Amino acid sequence: MSETNTPAPEAAEGHRYTAAMAADIEARWQDVWDAEGTYEAPNPTGDLAGDPAVVARPKKFIMDMFPYPSGAGLHVGHPLGYIATDVFARHQRMSGHNVLHTLGFDAFGLPAEQYAVQTGTHPRVSTEANIENMKVQLRRLGLGHDKRRSFATIDPEYYKWTQWIFLQIYNSWYDADAKKARPVSELVAAFENGTREVPGGRAWADLTAGERADVLNGFRLAYASDAPVNWCPGLGTVLANEEVTADGRSERGNFPVFKSRLSQWNMRITAYADRLIDDLDALDWPEAIKLQQRNWIGRSEGARVDFALGDEAITVFTTRPDTLFGATYMVLAPEHPLVEKFVPAAWPEGTHDVWTGGYATPAEAVAAYRKQAASKSDVERQAEAKDKTGVFTGEYAVNPVSGDKVPVFIADYVLMGYGTGAIMAVPAHDARDFEFARAFELPVRCVVEPTDGRGTDTADWEDAFVSYDAKLVNSAGEGISLDGLGVVEAKAAITEWLTGRGIGEGTVNFRLRDWLFSRQRYWGEPFPIVYDADGVAHSLPESMLPLELPEVEDYSPRTFEPDDAASKPETPLSRNEAWVNVELDLGDGVKSYRRETNTMPNWAGSCWYELRYLDPNNASALVDPEIEQYWMGPREGAPHGGVDLYVGGAEHAVLHLLYARFWSKVLFDLGHVSSAEPFHKLFNQGMIQAYAYTDARGVYVPAAEVEERDGGYFYQGEPVKREHGKMGKSLKNAVTPDEICEEYGADTLRLYEMAMGPLDVSRPWDTRAVVGQYRLLQRLWRNIVDEETGEVTVVDGEPDEATLRALHKAIDGAGADMAGLRFNTAIAKITELNNALTKAGRPLERSVAERLVLLVAPLAPHIAEELWHRLGHTDSVVHQDFPVADPAYVVDETVTCVVQVKGKVKARLEVSPSISEADLEQLAVTDAGVVAALGGAEIRKVIVRAPKLVNIVI
Repeated sequence: MSETNTPAPEAAEGHRYTAAMAADIEARWQDVWDAEGTYEAPNPTGDLAGDPAVVARPKKFIMDMFPYPSGAGLHVGHPLGYIATDVFARHQRMSGHNVLHTLGFDAFGLPAEQYAVQTGTHPRVSTEANIENMKVQLRRLGLGHDKRRSFATIDPEYYKWTQWIFLQIYNSWYDADAKKARPVSELVAAFENGTREVPGGRAWADLTAGERADVLNGFRLAYASDAPVNWCPGLGTVLANEEVTADGRSERGNFPVFKSRLSQWNMRITAYADRLIDDLDALDWPEAIKLQQRNWIGRSEGARVDFALGDEAITVFTTRPDTLFGATYMVLAPEHPLVEKFVPAAWPEGTHDVWTGGYATPAEAVAAYRKQAASKSDVERQAEAKDKTGVFTGEYAVNPVSGDKVPVFIADYVLMGYGTGAIMAVPAHDARDFEFARAFELPVRCVVEPTDGRGTDTADWEDAFVSYDAKLVNSAGEGISLDGLGVVEAKAAITEWLTGRGIGEGTVNFRLRDWLFSRQRYWGEPFPIVYDADGVAHSLPESMLPLELPEVEDYSPRTFEPDDAASKPETPLSRNEAWVNVELDLGDGVKSYRRETNTMPNWAGSCWYELRYLDPNNASALVDPEIEQYWMGPREGAPHGGVDLYVGGAEHAVLHLLYARFWSKVLFDLGHVSSAEPFHKLFNQGMIQAYAYTDARGVYVPAAEVEERDGGYFYQGEPVKREHGKMGKSLKNAVTPDEICEEYGADTLRLYEMAMGPLDVSRPWDTRAVVGQYRLLQRLWRNIVDEETGEVTVVDGEPDEATLRALHKAIDGAGADMAGLRFNTAIAKITELNNALTKAGRPLERSVAERLVLLVAPLAPHIAEELWHRLGHTDSVVHQDFPVADPAYVVDETVTCVVQVKGKVKARLEVSPSISEADLEQLAVTDAGVVAALGGAEIRKVIVRAPKLVNIVI
């Protein structure tokens, strides 16, 4: 660290701490920090290796969730988490850690592309301009980032490795026996040497190239499939389940989403479902986030059961195999692939009219119903509506335990995304099945004896009887009887019976579906995949990466009317024939290929960015193993490794966080990283909220121009309605950090955002309250600098005991609060100390002034750096040791003990905080005031709560 001593020039108002002085101090020290590399964190090796003494310290890797560079820039709600991690990082650095803290930009995705479509500006141009604007705003806040490590996901040298990771996943399969991912090459070798049977029973050597590709596609962790997807015509793209809101609309844009069958890329995240649940236990995450992930993954135990239908079998998953004797019909999801195979030409004789939907043939009924179901979201289909819809397929399956023929329906309350897309319906003991059975006049058979007195005759039942604590009845057949057994025993018995006959087995099912990984957009990472003349997919070799996005004139995906469920996607890249059709040598001579024209979703780049921060300039490897081990490897308390602190919003629980965990586990299995989890500790910051105002038309008006009069709110003389919620440009209530910095300075903004309340709680913004933290900094300045002369006013000598106690209590409390992310209470303690020093009305001793500056440095680094240098130091305050409290001054010298006789206070004793109960009792009973109160009465009992209370019972 070079020596720097640059006192500020005289401000406009003498030497008072004003906004103008703050602006000068802040800009000047930011320049010094950049020039001197103050925040650069050394690696143990590589091009970012630095001072070995610093590397030898305990490390701390602190991260914020990736920001997206919006054209609107930042409002004061955005930096809340960034300031918090910066304060924590600064405190950790001053506490002896080698701290890695930096920030990049998640820059692919829909907003830039939509802007490009509207304006004709290339997404890269607008995105890079937005990044530069955001960098200026963030720099003004004094964030201590290692800028050497920053990048954007749109940088080709970055997304080269995103594509490389995709290929690692594509060229891997999940070995359920080993419970880990392995290279596909090992699977091929097993097929070739016969140690693993080829699906279908043929020899590997007898399969064509296309057949081999199809077999491997069934194993690959990244695979293409023709399956039902979430199609959003209004956006012109398909969406992952996690990108569809609870009311069946797109998370971005709020467009309707429909089910459509398309060929798309998927990630087999379901292979990791068990590990994704189990490994949550070792993570230091909020329990609410863990619960969301567990519920989203949705592990449930039950059995798979085969119902014969001609030469086919309909496989169902059920958590209640004990109720098999009560299955009186079956229901398939409308999208189930078996539906098209077995629909007969005509209705069977005796088919109920209510089953046909009024159609002349099963084919017509099924086709019409499938079209109707495709227009509904999954949420709408699962809504608890009493009116159940469906149609008979015209076929019957066989109940495997009773031998009864049961009709097979399709109905929209069954989803392909859960279980097998087929259910055995037990209407007596499932509410939805009961409603469906009543609507379609289907039999209801009781197999779990009701405990509510209704009896087993279901004719008069008004609803299903659902219980896990009852006996089985009416459940006996060939070779099996469950009658009289409890649910647990019956489940075990029927599962064993099914397994022994090869028509079922115990299994675990998950709600989690494979991750849909294709987007029909331009602004995303191209897939490093090409197709040969036979349509077989081939991965590009690493030497051909990155596969860069081509320049195109038209960025627009083809969008449709939002409710056009029958529409099909068309990608912007597919229109660039010169890029799509290529001649390549992939190792067997030059051949013609066609590139994949979908792009990766915006989540791809954020699945692994923590690794690139570690080794950002590495052109030959994803990350140096030694560097990754140093910053993220497993350690005491973090058995799966990961980032030490990750701060961001709770809204990413089942999107980014789940996806990043999956990618980390694959990379770990393949030996590329030592950390099986990306983020060990997660903290969800709250939201800064603000009042918004709407006029009589419901249109938002500028909040800054609203006047409050007589308990009402007015805009341009007209009454408006006030509402409390998010801050944003669209609500016309956004306050920019630039405005606050202009009026008060960045240090004031930092203090105010940290002082507003607990970090994990949402809090309202109030510009009028900012001045409180501004005055704190002005008092701090006056305690060290003479406002008339600009001279430092500290004196030599030892502080008195009262000052030392106030100082060390603040150091002890504020330090612990900063380490625990309790910044609001840390500021309260510092404010209390500063006020006490101000009220003393005398110059501060140098030792007090210096420790006061060090105490405030993580929170308000600019003024701290300035005061540190004015106090005569030539090195940066950033790398000083955080002050350590003297325990002798932290504990009060005496505390007041209240002595009660018959519940009334009769004495107050000043005693040592460490006094024993015996000594305290002796002092209390011999105190003159207590003796007088006792009046010679006999003491029955003395209750002592040292050191603050003695209660004497007479």
